[in-house]
Amino acid sequence: MPAATTFGFISAKCYHLSFDSINTVNVNTQRLRSGYCALAACLFFFFAGHAILPNLGIQNDEALFAQDLYEPHGGLYTVMLGHTHFRPMIMTYIGTLKSWLYRPVFRAFGTGVRATREPVLVAGAASIWLFYLLLLRLAGKRAAVIGCSLLAVDSIYLLTTCFDWGPVALQHLLLTGGLLLTVRFYQTRRMWQLATGFLLFGLAMWDKALAVWMLSGIGVAALLTAPRQILAVLTPRRAAFAVLGFCLGALPLIVYNIHFDFTTFHSNIAYDLHDIPGKFRLLVETPKGNGMFSWMIDENWQTPAPHQPQGLLPVVSAKISALAGHPRQGLFLYLFVAALLLAPLTRGPELRIILFALIAMAVAWIQMAITKNAGGSLHHSILIWPLPMMVVAVSLAAASRRIGRAGIPALAGVLAVSVLAGALVVNEYYTVILRNGGTATWSDAIYDLSDYMKGTRATNVFCVDWGILDALRLLNRGSLPLRVGMEQIGKPALNDSDRELARRMVTGEGHVFLTHTKEMEVFAGITEKLEKFAAEYGYRPERVATIKDSYGRETFTVYRFVRS
Repeated sequence: MPAATTFGFISAKCYHLSFDSINTVNVNTQRLRSGYCALAACLFFFFAGHAILPNLGIQNDEALFAQDLYEPHGGLYTVMLGHTHFRPMIMTYIGTLKSWLYRPVFRAFGTGVRATREPVLVAGAASIWLFYLLLLRLAGKRAAVIGCSLLAVDSIYLLTTCFDWGPVALQHLLLTGGLLLTVRFYQTRRMWQLATGFLLFGLAMWDKALAVWMLSGIGVAALLTAPRQILAVLTPRRAAFAVLGFCLGALPLIVYNIHFDFTTFHSNIAYDLHDIPGKFRLLVETPKGNGMFSWMIDENWQTPAPHQPQGLLPVVSAKISALAGHPRQGLFLYLFVAALLLAPLTRGPELRIILFALIAMAVAWIQMAITKNAGGSLHHSILIWPLPMMVVAVSLAAASRRIGRAGIPALAGVLAVSVLAGALVVNEYYTVILRNGGTATWSDAIYDLSDYMKGTRATNVFCVDWGILDALRLLNRGSLPLRVGMEQIGKPALNDSDRELARRMVTGEGHVFLTHTKEMEVFAGITEKLEKFAAEYGYRPERVATIKDSYGRETFTVYRFVRS
């Protein structure tokens, strides 16, 4: 992307202008110029994501929230509010906040790919702006520009937000917004800012209860690094407002847990210490930015029909990729290590900010590291962001002040190189996505499958493999008679009840089955297992259609069972 080659130099220039200490430049002008840098960062993030988002299929995590909107409805229980059905939770730890936010969006724009992804992309850009405002209040303009610039070109932050894999987009927005408001409360003593900040923290808990990792980390870090400051503003009245705000935001989660014996915590807290080294390696790999190439993007360069760059943006992007040597790794990890080495140069409040971020990160990561089935994926480790950027921004800004007049040009050069490196990795993702497309769970074949199923008559449509049902529910607005087809057959051993349900599924009149092709299966062997079970009752699969992606790969199979 052309922006990928220029953004780093724009940031460096804005940085130099923003922090020039010439006496004739007043404070308001400096702040305005730093604001331009932050705006450039937000715009780069938005337009980079805007270019990438239509090229991959709807993935399961970003479609989860549609369970509350369309048939077949998910949700763990329903509360009647007048004549309205309110489902507070989709899963024991995922709430329906996103569902409620998307209701007016889908009414106005439908359920297409842009209507699904543009709002979370806007949320991501907004989180960068809020992070800029947070650093501006905590550490000044220099650190604020460094932090938001580095966050905007972080490829993992961009992709996980753009495709809301996790989901993570609202988590970043709510937690960053909550931090900003609580800092503003400390500086202004305005009660509404305290209450609203904790309201956002509560909403983050309702959106996804895993927010407790970051919230506990923030709480422990604040108590250890600023106990006197907290005690200076803590009164019973203020504490009551903070608790009230939090409980109001998390009210659906609280009500659900009161009804179901706090199952959010009972069913999701299980510890496993065996893979902590592997989880730590993943944490170290996350800031490099290359972790989504093999997970999200198909890396088979023997793609049957690779897409050649067409149009100005794809052609320029491909040329930049080639000239840069197809970079797949940024420099942020090295910046972070350098920031830790330079941290002793900081003093007073700046050192406390760095310690705050490090402690919060450590507490949050330790919890995900020791939790079973958590911490081993990028969509968990990215929840720690943007705290690593806070460490780098504050440390480098402080170091630049300690070395005198040479600090501004030296830091501007480092920032330009680092931002450019990150932007080039984002550009590489864009180029490879255009050429190769997504893996099975991000395949654009889901759109053709959705269109095909609109004309298929079926009494029930069973989705046998993972990652199909939620996307079709969203794209078809609940018009298909979708059913889970792997719940019984996916078990290691079937009891009598499971066998009876599976038998009805196979032998029922008008039943249609959807699965990935053998090479694309998420749960390997699940289709073969169903076919063997059907054979016990004298049924065999009859293929109705095979759906390919736009790159020529056979991705989905549509079939029925008929008597042998």
